Formats: sequence, structure tokens, C-alpha cells
Amino acid sequence: MTARTRRRRPSLSSRVTLVTIAVAVLAVLVAGLVSIGLVRTAAEDQARGQLGREADVVAGLSDDGGLRLKRPALARALQLDDISIVRINPGGRVAPVGGDGVISADDVRRLLAGQPISAVRRNGSAQRVFVEGRPADTAGAVVLWQPAQESRDAVWGALRRIGLALLIGLAIAAIAGALLARRLARPLQHAAAAAHQLSAGARDVRLQPEGPAEVAEVAEALNLLADSLAASEARQREFLLSVSHELRTPLTAVKGYAEALADGVVPTADVAATGSTMLGEAARLERLVADLLDLARLGAEDFRLDMSEVDITELARRAATVWSDRCARAGVLFGLELPDAPLVIRTDLTRVRQILDGLAENALRATPAGKPLILAVRREDDNQHSWAVLEVRDGGPGLTPDDQRVAFERSALHDRYRGKRRVGLGIGLALIGGLVARLGGTAHAGTAEEGGASFVVRLPVVGPDDHWNVADGGAPATVERAR
Repeated sequence: MTARTRRRRPSLSSRVTLVTIAVAVLAVLVAGLVSIGLVRTAAEDQARGQLGREADVVAGLSDDGGLRLKRPALARALQLDDISIVRINPGGRVAPVGGDGVISADDVRRLLAGQPISAVRRNGSAQRVFVEGRPADTAGAVVLWQPAQESRDAVWGALRRIGLALLIGLAIAAIAGALLARRLARPLQHAAAAAHQLSAGARDVRLQPEGPAEVAEVAEALNLLADSLAASEARQREFLLSVSHELRTPLTAVKGYAEALADGVVPTADVAATGSTMLGEAARLERLVADLLDLARLGAEDFRLDMSEVDITELARRAATVWSDRCARAGVLFGLELPDAPLVIRTDLTRVRQILDGLAENALRATPAGKPLILAVRREDDNQHSWAVLEVRDGGPGLTPDDQRVAFERSALHDRYRGKRRVGLGIGLALIGGLVARLGGTAHAGTAEEGGASFVVRLPVVGPDDHWNVADGGAPATVERAR
């Protein structure tokens, strides 16, 4: 159905050609209509001007003895041009009598008074005529009139020539439109073919930008898309390799111990320890799978959040119990900075604890023995919002400004520092960034005063329980350190 619809659609080339022809036809029609009026007016002006000049000549050749022409040949020439002559003697007599209806009494008076006349009239046959009258040099006057049909013939001749020129122009415009349409459509056809190749899985497709700037931009965008797809798929492959490696490690341990138990090679006294090891590896595997699922579901509409009023101060104090012990076992100095009063916000308790544990896990991995790891909670207020701030700082190698900009992008730091320092799977910070966004907060990385990295999460303060007195400037933080 889609393929048939696509085949029935007119092509860009045909559309451009039709539009070009339509515009050319419209231009020809407008030019023709304008030309008819202009040519007609010009032809009539020229005919009347010529008739007026002939009237001047005839008036100068008349005598005063009845106003007869001195040159009969001129009279015959005028008759050949279908020009009629009316003579007016000094007494006002018109010859021939009536002047075929083109001469009025007012015209006679004006001419005898020495004033020329120039007009368009209707003769006795209701034919449109040009009238030019001139006083004679001696006495009386001469009036020449000519049917307007003579100028109309000239008009049609000129219009035929103009029409032929317009039709030639129309044909040239149609040919030019077709060539232009093909030139415009060709790079777009190449771009469409490249897009189909990309959709089929090809990633080495590149286009040479050609044509107008807008069309060339399409080719450049497709080239960038191909590069981005190639880079994205490469990152996905690296990510899958890393995930498979991390999954293989606990699976290998569980499998090995399970085989040992099944074969009965584990002494009875070591069964409990072996079970504990297997349970720990299974829990590690479960956490990894849960993180992967959470990361995959973050963008889904059904991602669940259980909102309730949570005391961030108390949550951090409970987390500190776990992380102070883990830091002590790793030889890392743990510190806790809390406000004196509870800091209650409306959020998801489980997800906030997941965020805090993830930041602490990331910091502990990068912090060498003897260096500090600080967990801090405080409140910050600006003109529009109040925030509960969770901060984890460490004394590790830290992050460059460029690292800080991409810290919460999936696998960004993992790809940069794999093999150079201890790194995780590359999903921890990405998962934290997504969770913070779903909770309506913000997360950013920076430089800690302890010399390492600082990860700051701001969550909006929502709810009636607000025990921090902002008017008093806030309560000072209590610093607890365990060594």
C-alpha cells in the first residue's frame, strides 16, 4: 500500500516543471494583455500623429480660390491611405456638404478662428475615425479624417509578432524548467537512495554535497547522520562487550562454585562460605541486571515513582552507616556533612537512595586509600526555587572540564578511562542522571575542594514540612568524619 502510494505521488521534477510552465504561461498572459493595450494606444497615437502631419501639409498647399489642392497627386495619395478631405471656405461652407458627419458647427467656428482640432469621432456609418483639422494658410480650413481600422490592422500585425515572441519564450521557459527540475531532483534522489542504504544497515554511505545550499545541506546532514549512527553503534558494541564481561565474571564464579558443590569437592566446613560467596555474586549480578533494566525503562511512560515525604538528612545518615564501613575497609577517609534540622522533600525514597549509593560507589572506585570521600546534604534557595542538595566529593584523580560536561552520558567516561583507571560499566552515572531528571531535579559534575571530583544532585523541595528557617540564613552544617 505504501509503495503504491509512493509511486502515485508526482515527482519533484514534474512539479517544478509544471510550476515553471504555469508561471511562464501566467507571465505570457499578463504580458499579452498589457501588450494589447500598449500596442493599440501606441498605434492609434502614431496614426493620429501621422494624420495630423498630413493635415498640416494639406493646409499649407491649399489656395484661397475655393480651397482647392495645388497638387492633385497628393489628393490621390491620401485617397490610397483611405484618408478623406473636408474643405471649409471662409464663409463656413463645408465641402463636401456635411463632411460625412464628422465635422460639427463648433469645429467650423474653431477652425475659422484659427484653432486646430484633433479628435476621435463616429462618421455617418457609425465607424470610428480619427479627425485632424487645420486652418489654411490663406483662408478657410482643411479637415482630414481616416477610419481607425487602419491603425487596428497595424495593431494586429504587431500583436502577432509579440505573440510569436511570447510563445517562443514560453517554450524556452518550459525547457529551462525541466532542466532545472532535473538538476534539483538529482541530488535529492541520491540522498533518498543513501537514506535507504542507511536504513538497510550500511554505514559507509557518504554523499557529495551538490546543488543549491538547501539541497547540499541535506547531503551534509545525511553524512553527519551516517557518522553518528556508526559512532552510536560502535558505542553500543563496546557497551555490550563491557556488559557481557561484567556478567561473565559473577556467572563464572557462581557456576564454578555450583559445580564444586555438585561434585562434592567442597569440604563440609566450607559449604557455608561457598554459599555466601555465591550469594554475593548472585546479588552483584542482580544489581547489574536491575541497573540495565532501569536504564532501559527510564524513558518509558510506565516508569514507576513512589512519591512520599522523605527526610533527606535522615536518608543520608542511614546511607553513611553503610558507606563509612565500606570506606574503612578500603582505607578511604569517610566524611558526612549534614544540616542540623531535618530537610523534608516530596520524592521517591528508594530512587534517591539509589542515586546516593550510585554516586558513592562511583567515588569509592576512583578514590585511593588515604584520600577522603565526603557525603554532604544541604539546602539551597534561589529567587524561584528551593532545592535539597546531595553532594558526593572525593580525593581521587578528578575530572577535566570536558569530562564534567559528559559525565552523565552513558559510557562517556568509561570509554575515555578504560584501562587507565578503575571504571565501571559506564551505566551508573547515566542511570543517576536519568533518575534525577525523572524526579524533577538536576545533576552536574565539578571539581571538589578535596582535589577530586564533585557530583551534585539538586532535588526540588515540595511539601508542607519545611524545617529550615531561610529567614535566619539557614542552619550551619554539622560535619562528622570517620577514619
